[in-house]
Amino acid sequence: MNYTAELKEMCNVTKGCNHGASPIPVEGKWVQAKEVKDISGLSHGVGGCAPQQGAAKLTLNVKDGIIQEALIETIGCTGMTHSAAMASEIITGKTILEALNTDLVCDAINVAMKEIFIQLVYGRSQTAFSECGLPVGSGLEDLGKGLRSAIGTVYGSIEKGPRYLETTEGYITKLALDDNREIVGYEFVHMGKMMEAIADGVSATEALEKNIATYGRYSEGVEYINPRKQ
Repeated sequence: MNYTAELKEMCNVTKGCNHGASPIPVEGKWVQAKEVKDISGLSHGVGGCAPQQGAAKLTLNVKDGIIQEALIETIGCTGMTHSAAMASEIITGKTILEALNTDLVCDAINVAMKEIFIQLVYGRSQTAFSECGLPVGSGLEDLGKGLRSAIGTVYGSIEKGPRYLETTEGYITKLALDDNREIVGYEFVHMGKMMEAIADGVSATEALEKNIATYGRYSEGVEYINPRKQ
């Protein structure tokens, strides 16, 4: 260890009390985190890329510092979906410190990793006060039935007004308008459940019909439009 001449000439002064790191909540326990293996928890991080063209949501389930499972959801950038595919193979099995300093292919996913790292090491995880945390596999629960991300896609313009295209309920096929031409409800297809039915052998036509539903005051509409074409 090298010391400057100025420091060498100073006298020694005894340090006072030092209680160490403040304890953080880790899966129902209070832990003075000193090493990576002291960190456990399930949490989320969201990041954007430099041109702000797309965003990524990262869900990690960490046990004893090691990433056991990762859910990566992306939106807005076509290339980011392929980056997510690669990152899902890269990130599991690494410690959170390794993952923080690993190229996760996409800028947005790297930023999401930074954000989730901060949450975990500061004890701000979703499972901070849950004894033993959540079992591996819980990350998929974010997706719900059909294992599909919750997506919201809406568009609006001064000239033509709003268009609801997709919400958490599903892919919107029709908008219901009232006398004032305001949206009062919509018809949608639950894509995840429809695809599950098709995979189970149900015909595509029947699967579609069984997974069409409505939201809001759809039945009170006086006009119905296709938001993608009308």
